Amino acid sequence: MASVQQQKAANVTMALTYAVGALGLGLAFSTVFSSDPDLRWGCLFAVGLAGVLSFIRHSLMHRGDAARMGWDMGRTNPFQIEVGLANLAWGLLAIVAVVLSWGLAVYAACFLVFGFYMAGVTGFKALWASSGHPQEWRAVVPAASFAALLILIGAAGMSALP
Repeated sequence: MASVQQQKAANVTMALTYAVGALGLGLAFSTVFSSDPDLRWGCLFAVGLAGVLSFIRHSLMHRGDAARMGWDMGRTNPFQIEVGLANLAWGLLAIVAVVLSWGLAVYAACFLVFGFYMAGVTGFKALWASSGHPQEWRAVVPAASFAALLILIGAAGMSALP
């Protein structure tokens, strides 16, 4: 079983993920509907840093994160580490895209990829909650909201392309 310290560390990392995600969404919304949209900084925070923090939480802090989610099986769950690696993949893509100035289309695509993933997570959490795990309902609205905002920003960014 995960220690209380491991679970607290996962909780802090989750809070940091929410904070950088919210900052990124705010930065993205401040420009995405303007005449010259630039999703660079929003992408860096909402997708890049949130993805890397999610990797850290799911993969490096996997025992505490499993306990945080109520999924502690008393042993390592390799699939949770695999999910963390997926988070790292789009997080690194977003960071590299920003560092190399790949442009609005790539930044918008990063938002869409993360948004579609979060929409899938939302669907899974709703199905899991409705099949006898009611504690999961607490995560459905935040996950759905984050997914919708990511998709909206990504779609708006794509629509702004010439």
